[in-house]
Order: sequence, then C-alpha cells, then structure tokens
Amino acid sequence: MTDKKELSFDTVILGGGPAGLSAAIYAARGNISTAIVDLTMFGGQPSNYLELENYPSYPNVGGYDLMEKFEEHADKFGVEKFPMQEIQSVDLKSEPKIIETLDTIFKAKTVIIATGAKASKLGISGEKEFLGRGVSYCAVCDGAFYRDKTVCVVGGGNAAVEEACYLTKFATKVYLIHRRDKLRADKIVQERAFANPKVEFVWNTIPLEIKGENNVETLVVQDVKTNETKEIKTDGVFPYIGFTPNVDLFNGQIEQTPQGFIETDTRLQTSVDGVFAAGDVRNTPLRQVITAAADGAIAACSCVKFLEEQQTLTVH
Repeated sequence: MTDKKELSFDTVILGGGPAGLSAAIYAARGNISTAIVDLTMFGGQPSNYLELENYPSYPNVGGYDLMEKFEEHADKFGVEKFPMQEIQSVDLKSEPKIIETLDTIFKAKTVIIATGAKASKLGISGEKEFLGRGVSYCAVCDGAFYRDKTVCVVGGGNAAVEEACYLTKFATKVYLIHRRDKLRADKIVQERAFANPKVEFVWNTIPLEIKGENNVETLVVQDVKTNETKEIKTDGVFPYIGFTPNVDLFNGQIEQTPQGFIETDTRLQTSVDGVFAAGDVRNTPLRQVITAAADGAIAACSCVKFLEEQQTLTVH
C-alpha cells in the first residue's frame, strides 16, 4: 500500500529547461493532457546565463528573463507544472510509464525526456574538496566573489571563452587554460577574448591538481608537449570542459551513446516506444537554447502523433 497520490497524463515531460518548456507548449497545443516535472525550479541552465545574444529576435537578453517568457507561454496553455520534485524512480518500459516522486506517482502514456546535462568535472585532486571555496562551474553565479583577484578558466569552447571574458568584469587576471593550441569557440567569441587585455591564454596545457589550505591558492598544470609542470597562483578555478547528460534515472532502459547521451531518430523517438528525448540530454551536434527549443517542438509533435496512431488520447 502507498499513500502517494496518483496522477495520469497523456505525456509527462521530465525537465523544465528550454527543451522541456517548448515541448510542454507544443504538447498542450496538440490537445493532450500534459505535465512537466523538474527536480528544481523551471528554466534549466539558461536561467544562470547573464545574457544570450544568439536567440533570434533577442539580440541581447538575460537568460533568466528569456526562460521566464518560456514558462509564461506554457502557462497560457494550461500545462500542469510540478517543480522541486525529487524523482525516486522512472519505469519507461511499463504501460503506462511510471514516474515516482516522494509524494506522487505519475502515470504517463508517453514521456519526453528533457533533463539536460550538467557541467563535466575535471576529475583532478582538489576539485571536489574546494567546491564553493574557489572551484565553481558558474561564472555568473560566483564571479562577483573574485573582484580584484586572479582566476583560471579551463576549456576552449564557447562557454569557456565567454565566461572568461565575463570574469574580467571582476578579476584583474583571467588565465584561459586549453589543452590545444587553438580554441573551439566561435570566431566572434574568440576575437573578443583575444582583444581583452585581462585574458591570458595558456596553450597546450592540462590541469593536474588544485591546491590550497582553506581556499584555492594554486592550480598545478602540465604542458602536454613538454610534460613540464608548473603552478599558477589563482584564487579560483572555473572548469568549462563540456557536459555530462542527466540520465541516471534512465540508464539501461534506452539506447545511449558511450558518454550516456540518449540516441533518437529524426522524430526524436528513443529506442522505447512512446519515449522521446529533447535538448542537451540527447545525442546532438549542437547544444544551444534554440536547438533545445526546436527539439522540444519536434518531440512534442511526434508524441501527439504517436498517441493519435495509438488512439489513446485522453478526452478533454
């Protein structure tokens, strides 16, 4: 016996970032009963971005502001929202699919997985120990703590380079440490960093260890060509080396890449009938707000079509 309440929907969307909220809008417009469930509040990663300048029609918009608009749009169509839900288990292969939280059992005819991805870890000594004491994965969240200090950013993609430039608003010096001799970031992003006198590039270099007493004091790095090591004096380390998908609840139930990202077909159907994936959690060549939103639309429309073909739509 359980005293948990049971709720049934045509589709339950897991994740409230741009992919999940976009999917919710399209699913609700498709006249299917729709719920969106998230471990935290809605908005996903973009809510932590100071600004975005590549989302069409918004040359410059705060990440939180944009995601607030997404959520307001979903509200317009009566999407049922369940934020701050601690999900205990997910069964994608049962009929109906079961999502169980601490106090609720969601029964869903279909599921759209839009759980996103989290920042990948460096996996070096000191990284875990100094989290919150000099190690951070969010420059927007913690940059102000490094006013007039020195910080290191690790990575070479858009996120790393953009965050390095952002940190120069506070820090006097930002070391950008990259394992290659060329950046992967977009040209316009690179040009800004190269023109910023506070950014110093440390090429062909990898981090080995973060050291300090109460807080971060130095970063031990190694030249990948000469194998020489040195210590860089720094007050903070910001790793931006990619993302790891949030898939712990689904591992072993659906087809995934060796890195854990969910495999889908062109309709964003996974290897399990009635289960779709959208956004950063799936195997995709680009992880941006616009592609996540587009994924959400495709996944939701595919979901509606799947239900129509199964003739299992809930009567409203």
